[in-house]
Amino acid sequence: MATRGRPGPRRTLSEDEILDAALVLLDEGGPAAASIRGIAAKVGVAPNAVYTYFPDKGAVVRALVEKLLGEADAGEFADEGKPWRDRVEALAVELRRRLVAHPGAAALLMSGPMDGPRATALNERLLDLLIGAGVEPADAARATYLLIVYVLGAIALEVADETGPGPLPPEDDRVARRRAGFAQIPAEVFPRSAAAAPTMSRYITTDQYLWGLHRLLDGIDPT
Repeated sequence: MATRGRPGPRRTLSEDEILDAALVLLDEGGPAAASIRGIAAKVGVAPNAVYTYFPDKGAVVRALVEKLLGEADAGEFADEGKPWRDRVEALAVELRRRLVAHPGAAALLMSGPMDGPRATALNERLLDLLIGAGVEPADAARATYLLIVYVLGAIALEVADETGPGPLPPEDDRVARRRAGFAQIPAEVFPRSAAAAPTMSRYITTDQYLWGLHRLLDGIDPT
């Protein structure tokens, strides 16, 4: 007579609880803090309970990326009654809002391929939106990649401007600190950079982000 194996760890959590704990740890201590052991301690279970849902930290990261992308794929971007440019801008603004609020997660987003179901669905929606606006399919694919590179690249540089854990300080505070730093540029050595310092100090602002996005959209617009 065959003996029954020992039961696995009881599933006392939800995936969302685990991902929420991982996000808190990322906010508090950066990518290194969101280990399986750290997540388990955060939610008050043994590490085996987390392994019931995710085989390793990489799987947690992929699921967290999927969660953040899925949450951004909503609102005005999903409103088919809105003009295509407004929808793309809404997505770009929402992604920036969510990722700047969680710099640790933003860093992880850049560390691996975005090839999960929600990332693929987001790509599909962008392609459909651009093709529906009259962009040729091949150009729509290139434009989708260009938009993702711009959005994630701008967010990555904005997040990298801060080295401490937790949410970024208010935008005005960060601009003021950058302005003080750029004021030290020796004008006799770097005259153009010194003259551009007021503008350079605002590279991490919403205005700059939208300035670049609008120019990309101007180039993509088939009309």
